[in-house]
Amino acid sequence: MPENSRRKPPIAPGEAHGDDRRLLLLALNRAEFLKPVEKWKLLSMTGESLELFRLDRTDLEHLLGRRVLTSTGWNVRELLSGAERDMRTLTRGAIGCTFNGDDDFPPMRGNDYDPPLVLFFRGTLPDQRHALIGVVGTRQPTGAGRTAAYRLGLELAGAGAAVVSGLALGIDSEAHRGSVDGGGTAVGVLGNGLDSVHPASSAGLARDVLKGGGVLFSEYPPETPPRRHHFPARNRIISGLAQVVVVVQAPERSGALITADYALDQGKELVVHRAGLHCSRCRGTSGLAECGARVIDGAADVLGADVLGADPIGSDEPGASRFPRDAVSHQEPQPGRSLAELVAMELRGEASFHNGRFVRRRGDVPGRGGRAVGMRDGASGRRDVG
Repeated sequence: MPENSRRKPPIAPGEAHGDDRRLLLLALNRAEFLKPVEKWKLLSMTGESLELFRLDRTDLEHLLGRRVLTSTGWNVRELLSGAERDMRTLTRGAIGCTFNGDDDFPPMRGNDYDPPLVLFFRGTLPDQRHALIGVVGTRQPTGAGRTAAYRLGLELAGAGAAVVSGLALGIDSEAHRGSVDGGGTAVGVLGNGLDSVHPASSAGLARDVLKGGGVLFSEYPPETPPRRHHFPARNRIISGLAQVVVVVQAPERSGALITADYALDQGKELVVHRAGLHCSRCRGTSGLAECGARVIDGAADVLGADVLGADPIGSDEPGASRFPRDAVSHQEPQPGRSLAELVAMELRGEASFHNGRFVRRRGDVPGRGGRAVGMRDGASGRRDVG
């Protein structure tokens, strides 16, 4: 990926949009017949200049080393016109965009091969101090799988970690719902333009994600419909954003296994939930476990720390996650408190459940009440869109 020294904030409502590089990236982003790695190759070869659009189809074939069909969409006038339309959309306020190389572009560690050129977004860009955990799985989980995904989202929210998923039916939606119900931050990555939500049944959940301070991402410009090939490409962004990817339940041909492959290619830790080991819809997850993926029971196993007992790691700033990005464990799982153990503590009077959070009782500390797990104080100063 070409090194870019120009650092600018994302396009915000009302901001001037005369930047040639941004127009270039938006236009090239619309050339869907090009793979992301090919787009970066063209940018590198042309010095990230609008001169790129002086190339004809023969030039393109020479640089890419492959044939380019006339019907694929290398219509320069149309691409630039679409990019200018995107610029106008971005200044209206409902949808924002951050460009690869901007300060606020979300880190995608390990995805140096084919990261997106741009990310359109609605909501609040993720706080880069917080851990992001990918949670994916089948659209048709068992009851146990739904429960496991919801509880995992709830626990991760309580620990201050954000859940990254695709807002699809089944595991994705359950994990996001758990995160929202736990007062956490959810990150949804869509395979269509952000002027709509697919599937439509997830529209209410998407609104709740935004109300809770979360964000919706897409590399596809507004008014782009969901297409079959968008979803595997979307999955590389889910894994790219996450430090750890959890596959809760997946059959042999589940799209979640594509996310798993991307995670491994990007050097991310891939784990499977115990709920995905023994059922007719679990052959994909059980296969991952047989190949060495670590099996987890809850958020404590993912984060590698005691969900209730740990003090903030690495930062005392208000709003900092108790488990920042670099604190996510990639070691063997350490003993932690599962949801069942937290409930047992509540029954013993050692903790209480309040506003979606488990709170440790601290009656032995004068002048202090219980401490809410993962409670965030103050504003982060991040920009909201939508």
